Amino acid sequence: MEKSRHREKLAVSLLFGLLLPCCLAQTTPSNTATPTPTRTPTPSPSPQTERLRVRLSGYPRKHNEGRVELFYKGEWGTICDDDFAIANANVLCRQLGFVEATGWTHSAKYGKGQGKIWLDNVQCNGGERSIDSCKSRGWGNSDCTHDEDAGVVCKDERIPGFVESNVIDAQVDEKQIEEVRLRPVVATARKKLPITEGVVEVKYKDGWAQICDLRWTIKNTHVVCGMLGFPHERKVNKNFYKRLKKRAAEKVSRPKVNVSAGGRQTPKAKANSKTKQSSPGKRLYLERQKNHFHIHSVACVGTEIHLAACPLEFSKPNATSSCEGGMPAVVSCMPGPLFIQNGLKKKPKISNNVRLKGGAKLGEGRVEVLKGNEWGTVCDDRWSLQSASVVCRELGFGSAKEALTGARMGQGMGPIYMNEVKCVGQERSIWNCPFKNITSEDCQHVEDAAVRCNVPYMGVEHSIRLAGGRTRYEGRLEVLSLDSNGTLSWGLICGETWNTREAMVACRQLGLGYANQGVQETWYWDSSNVTEMIMSGVKCTGNEMSLSQCQHHNTFSCQKAAAKFAAGVICSDTASDLVLNAPLVQQTVYIEDRPLHMLYCAAEEDCLSKTAAQANWPYGHRRLLRFSSQIHNIGRADFKPKAGRHSWVWHACHGHYHSMDIFTHYDLLSGNGTKVAEGHKASFCLEDTDCQEGVSKRYECANFGNQGITVGCWDLYRHDIDCQWIDITDVKPGNYILQIVINPNYEVAESDFTNNCMKCNCKYDGHRIWLHNCHIGDAFSEEAERRFEKYPGQLNNQIPSINQQ
Repeated sequence: MEKSRHREKLAVSLLFGLLLPCCLAQTTPSNTATPTPTRTPTPSPSPQTERLRVRLSGYPRKHNEGRVELFYKGEWGTICDDDFAIANANVLCRQLGFVEATGWTHSAKYGKGQGKIWLDNVQCNGGERSIDSCKSRGWGNSDCTHDEDAGVVCKDERIPGFVESNVIDAQVDEKQIEEVRLRPVVATARKKLPITEGVVEVKYKDGWAQICDLRWTIKNTHVVCGMLGFPHERKVNKNFYKRLKKRAAEKVSRPKVNVSAGGRQTPKAKANSKTKQSSPGKRLYLERQKNHFHIHSVACVGTEIHLAACPLEFSKPNATSSCEGGMPAVVSCMPGPLFIQNGLKKKPKISNNVRLKGGAKLGEGRVEVLKGNEWGTVCDDRWSLQSASVVCRELGFGSAKEALTGARMGQGMGPIYMNEVKCVGQERSIWNCPFKNITSEDCQHVEDAAVRCNVPYMGVEHSIRLAGGRTRYEGRLEVLSLDSNGTLSWGLICGETWNTREAMVACRQLGLGYANQGVQETWYWDSSNVTEMIMSGVKCTGNEMSLSQCQHHNTFSCQKAAAKFAAGVICSDTASDLVLNAPLVQQTVYIEDRPLHMLYCAAEEDCLSKTAAQANWPYGHRRLLRFSSQIHNIGRADFKPKAGRHSWVWHACHGHYHSMDIFTHYDLLSGNGTKVAEGHKASFCLEDTDCQEGVSKRYECANFGNQGITVGCWDLYRHDIDCQWIDITDVKPGNYILQIVINPNYEVAESDFTNNCMKCNCKYDGHRIWLHNCHIGDAFSEEAERRFEKYPGQLNNQIPSINQQ
């Protein structure tokens, strides 16, 4: 019984996973209220006890400006600009989460709205908590047209604690089309995820309805595929579906029944009849006969973000035939490389000069573009869903679900290459869109643009779960296992090799964002009745979409197999992101011959090479490669040591606390990656040395203070402090690679570990040193090689693939 309920739950979950989120706006034809005689404005009656919903809309705009729209009686509407003033704008901006207004607009500067004009002759004194507390003509009483829609420009400074995001989303009529899905007709397509081909269905009342395929175009298909997370569409073999429909119609009209001598239908005939009833063509024909055609025709241009934004003609309720001569619209989509199905001959390519950084989930992040050999960001001026969609499709995802402004996915470093990008939506690359070059006055990184893309539904979140945590973001990890009898059950994972990288994959698979921590002992979460461990030695690179792509022991082997030593995770919506200032390293590098009598503390803290122990102390010297390292936190959460201050280690020699054993690795490598000299930096005095404009320091080491790096700040290790070096006394002249790796053991979770390593080509002549071609890249690491040795067997042999029921 439990098994049956579980499978039913999975089936429902997977079914709803295909549905897209409801749209957020209203675009019904204008229906302005009948004009009424002018009267003295009175306080607007409160539309509801809960907080009045306000949003900014229109184009072109940024997240802090736009046409004002109010949600009242289940419908979005606008405000007339009659009597509008800066006091009104101040009230509205505070409702939107901004500290104040810097201006307001009239005459539909951000485009004409649709639907109701809810308020007219609004007069605020500026101190009201909500626009509905101001005087006006009352809800729905207006003598205006949408040519007079009012807008506001808010100061781009958020009220502390206000949770609304800087988002431009697809504001369409949720009453027209709530959700869209593809329902496979061919049986083989039902067994694979993602579903790439099937009948287009829209949520209608308590069920699903079809769209008539008369006048259906490839542009409509393009929009539908984009909504479902696919970058491209494929041509459907309509003749195949027509033959299925014709064959099914013939079988329905002339059923063949085998009868026995006694006149009864034979068991074989019953079986054949059942088979025919479930054939693809039969299902297609029967769906047509049900008259569930909610939409008669669609006329998309192809650049729309949502089907509801296309011109639609709805079927008349009493029509005898809503799709005469047609059939349900069928769509076929091409998935991006990350979601490709095995066996596909021609795999699509994605761009290598555009990327997303800083996003918590797949298909979201700060937009970065490559120019020459350097990555840079995009300014959010005029950033739109159309431009965001070009980026999404270019990277193998669908259309953009949201265009984000105001560095919502963290601030980048380096150049800002593009401003006022104006994509139509059909371009193959953002580089093909019109844009302006940046001057230093135009944009700062606080204006970096970002996106959230539509991604295909894969169902991976249903094969693992968290148990025992205080919130849904934490707990013991349990995986769904299929035993030899075909029974599904939940088992635990051995926590011995479990760490941050594995936790990153688990949190991503669960849709819970970043890994804050990978936990190896979960006794304090032991509230589950699942006690059996079935898996050990799980090791991931950290980039996998699910644990099924990671390695593990083929034969279970765990020294601590008790349930309290199971693997667990703590996930988070935000994370830090550390990046080294590479040009500063290149500018400050030099060689110093330092006397041994000045290196006693350094030797005590293991900052010299091993041969220093055989030196004739205190005589002689060590040759040191020195440089400064400035490490920025460009993420969305502060970087804080994993260990609490109670476990920090006091070092009397230098008079400081170490909050992390290893914060940075400094290595000198040969051309093939062999280490010839090394150094390291323990995180003594990890603090905010300085911050960008508008950001306050939060971490200072003095007086046993908190250690960490605030978002928007950086920690500077100067070239002239102890241990800020590599001991190269034993290194011969030649060509080498200088490698600096921040947070090398992944002790603290970050949103992006691919930018934690800097490498420079290095020439040493025995006296001087030159660095060139310094860049952020992948690290040479012996530890990494050991970590990813091939294991016999793969994890997906034990985690079943659960498809739509």
